[in-house]
Amino acid sequence: MTQRVALATVMDRLSIDAVITDYAVAVDEGAWDACTALFTPDGRADHRGAGGAESSAAEAVRWLAESLRLLPVRQHLVVNRRLDLEDLGGCPGDHARVRADYLRPTGPAPAGDGVTAPVVLTGGRYEFELRRTDAGWRIRTLTAHEIWRCVPADGG
Repeated sequence: MTQRVALATVMDRLSIDAVITDYAVAVDEGAWDACTALFTPDGRADHRGAGGAESSAAEAVRWLAESLRLLPVRQHLVVNRRLDLEDLGGCPGDHARVRADYLRPTGPAPAGDGVTAPVVLTGGRYEFELRRTDAGWRIRTLTAHEIWRCVPADGG
């Protein structure tokens, strides 16, 4: 691998990692337009493993916005990222896969807001397929597999 190819591969990996982080931050902050923009125009999301549906990215983001409406405080951590970048004979390609675990504590806004939603802790695994586009790396497919869920007995 030449130094130029090695640098391109490192830059791709950093860019892909940024997209995954941007997805988590957009969900946490309720930045739904920004979340939708992280997907390719034909992007799909499968949340069946987390209580949702398989749909277009835009429909999935609408589902997230509605399902998380009563849990406005979110701290979505995406960890243990394993990235496989397409290799075209020593050169990075235009497709990548990322498998990553997530931990998502959610809850109501701080005391005094009148919301009585419980604290909910969930953990699971994401599978992302990404594609290089003219706008940079974008999510082509996202699959969420919730592995566990906990609602503390005292509500948080």
